[in-house]
Amino acid sequence: MIDVISFLPNKRKQTASGWISFNAPCCVHRGDTQDKRQRGGIKPNTDGAWSYHCFNCGYTASFVLGRNLTFKARRLLEWLNVPQEEIERINLESLKHRSIEGLLGERQAIMQQLQSIAFEDQDLPADTQPLNDAAREYLQNRRISLDYPFLYKTMPRPGVVIPFTYDNQVVGHTTRFLDNRTPRYIQDIQSGYVFGTDLLHDNWTNVIVLEGVFDALSINGLAVLHAEINDAQVRLIRSLGREVIVVPDQDEAGMRLVDRAVELGWSVSMPNWPADVKDVNDAVIRWGRLATLVTIMQARETSKIKIELRKKQLVKRLRT
Repeated sequence: MIDVISFLPNKRKQTASGWISFNAPCCVHRGDTQDKRQRGGIKPNTDGAWSYHCFNCGYTASFVLGRNLTFKARRLLEWLNVPQEEIERINLESLKHRSIEGLLGERQAIMQQLQSIAFEDQDLPADTQPLNDAAREYLQNRRISLDYPFLYKTMPRPGVVIPFTYDNQVVGHTTRFLDNRTPRYIQDIQSGYVFGTDLLHDNWTNVIVLEGVFDALSINGLAVLHAEINDAQVRLIRSLGREVIVVPDQDEAGMRLVDRAVELGWSVSMPNWPADVKDVNDAVIRWGRLATLVTIMQARETSKIKIELRKKQLVKRLRT
C-alpha cells in the first residue's frame, strides 16, 4: 500500500474528518507568500488514494491507486522533497494495482476526449514535387532532418512545403518560401490545429510547446504556429496527458505566449541565450539538438513569480 503520510512534514495535525493539515509547500512555487499557518490539507483514503487542497494559494492535486501519477500530483510530491526515484516507484506501484475495469474506464475517457478533436483531411498543393538541391540545402542549414516528408514547389515562388499531419493524415500545410521576400510563409491551417503531435514518442512524459514549425521540427516538439494558444489548441495539448513546457520566441510577441502559459498553469522555459538566438531553431543551429534541450530543461520554471521576473529581464533586454 502506498502511504502518502510518510512524505508529509513532521509538523502536522489531523482533524476529526480525516484531513491532515501542514504548511503548504506549493505557495512559494506559485507566486504566493510562504505558508506558515498549516493551510495545506491532504485527505488519505484507506485504498491509498488521496486528495490535496491548499487553502492559501488554491492548488489542488489528487491520486488514485491504479492510475498514473498526474502532473499536479508529481509536482506536489516534488515540493514535498520526495526524491524523483521514489516518485517513479510510487507510480510503478500504483500501476501494478490497475484493474481491467480501470483500464477500460481510462481508455474510454481518453477516447471521449479525443473524439472531440477532429480535423478534415486536406490535399497538398497540386504542383508539389520532391525536394531539389536548393531546398535540401536550406533544410540542412537549419539543422532539420530530411526524414520528415517535405516537398518542394516552384509557383508562385520557390519554397519548401511542410505537410501538417494529425494521426498521420494530412490536414493542412505551410510553405516556407526560399527567396526571403515577404511573406516568408503561407499556410493552410484548420482552427485548433497543433503541429507535431505525430512527432511525439509514447514514452515521453514532457511535451515542449513552441511557436514555429521549424522550432518543433528541431526538437520534436509542438508548434502552435503563432504567438497565441487558443482554447481548442489547449484542449488538444491537454489530451496528450503530459507535462507541458512552453518555450516562447525571445521577442516581444513571444511574451504573449508566456502570459498564456502562466494563465494555464503550464511550465515556462526562457533560457539565457545570446541576443542573436531568437528561438529554438536558432539555438539548434548554433549548439545542436541535445545541448538546446539541456538548456530548455535547466531553465524550466513552474513558479509564477520566477517566470514573471525572467520575462521582465527578457523584455528589458529586448528594449535596450
